[in-house]
Amino acid sequence: MGHLVGKDIYRKLGQKIDGLTLRAPWNEKLYAILKELFSEEEAELILRMPYGLSDLQRLRTITGKGEAELLRLLERMGDKGLVMDILSGGVMRYMPSPILIGFFDFTMMRTNLENTRELALMLNDYMLGDATFNEANLGHDERISILRTLPHKESLDDQYLEILDYDSTEELIERTDRFAVGTCSCRHEHHHMGHPPCRAPLDTCTSFGFAADYLLRHKLARQISREEMKAIFVRSRELGLVFCADNVKRNISFVCHCCGCCCNALHGITRYGYEHSVVSSPFLAEIVAEKCTGCGKCATACPVGALAMAAVQEKKRMPTVDPKLCLGCGVCVLACRTTGCRMVKRGKRILTPETTFERVILQALDHGTLQNQLFDEPARLSHRFLRGVLSGFLRLSPVKRALMSDALRSRFLGAMKHAVVRKGDEFVLDL
Repeated sequence: MGHLVGKDIYRKLGQKIDGLTLRAPWNEKLYAILKELFSEEEAELILRMPYGLSDLQRLRTITGKGEAELLRLLERMGDKGLVMDILSGGVMRYMPSPILIGFFDFTMMRTNLENTRELALMLNDYMLGDATFNEANLGHDERISILRTLPHKESLDDQYLEILDYDSTEELIERTDRFAVGTCSCRHEHHHMGHPPCRAPLDTCTSFGFAADYLLRHKLARQISREEMKAIFVRSRELGLVFCADNVKRNISFVCHCCGCCCNALHGITRYGYEHSVVSSPFLAEIVAEKCTGCGKCATACPVGALAMAAVQEKKRMPTVDPKLCLGCGVCVLACRTTGCRMVKRGKRILTPETTFERVILQALDHGTLQNQLFDEPARLSHRFLRGVLSGFLRLSPVKRALMSDALRSRFLGAMKHAVVRKGDEFVLDL
């Protein structure tokens, strides 16, 4: 890699990041971001690292670096959010950070940077300046999003609507023993963009378990108690924020507290019309005509414009609900002063991966990067060959549709788990 200098190394770095779980289309904007965040030494290390999690011994073998030098670089890059490290079974493992949830978020969670405003402008321009980023990740019938909506329990009628454990913020907080809160990256970015102040506070990025451990290790968040975590969720409910969680059933690692004015994921819906930017909850808003007064508070509260006021009769206006846009968050119900807005069960089944391992596999299949997860050593010739063969095979639309189908998805994931166990990497199944 030593021959790569200047723009060449950052183009290669962009290609590497584009091959992770979320696509990062190359352009001059991305080049400027990578050059600002990564030194050439750091870029070179990322290029040598496997795509997935690796322990220190494997990294020493693959990168050719000594332990002291490698640890120095990994620690510095972890502090910058460029590398993620996860402690599992007493062993620390490392991987390159994707763009989301990854170095974009961790960069804007940092509050000690001299060039925060410049970075905010650069990141915002790349993500939302045009449709390029959203088109690359949401414009090809993708089914797996990073985020899913958790409903506000208070918006549900306990008599008729049952909330599952993995949809309940209360259950999440009760069954977790490590908590952290940090600066919301989207809101922090918004703050530096010169927009009107958001009504929500900055300290709303909540994390749990191994994700909390990572953020605390690198001083990207502060540790909090269970009671403080509960208080943050109550505050967000009162502010009408949307709970957007890690899109898994087990070991949820984070919950974002999102508003319509700042959240980049919600902007994917409101600006570019990609309704699957965030997966909806199993619920859907419904207007009860005989109880609705037409005040419009529900429509005003909705962060993605899923409710709109429409003329129904002369001198009377009532909200209508767009089921394709509705997140099922319940913010509209919380804003209703009568019982004219309620939540009902959504008819369509929502696909939620069981674990982070399943989400990464399905997301990589969705985005055409699964070959990198399976054959993850960049420089190994056999891995290069197999990545090329598998990439061509997975690009065939019928193959992707078949593997993602209800009929084959479980067998496909079962085969992936079996391969992981045979490889000796079963620790990833518990993430």
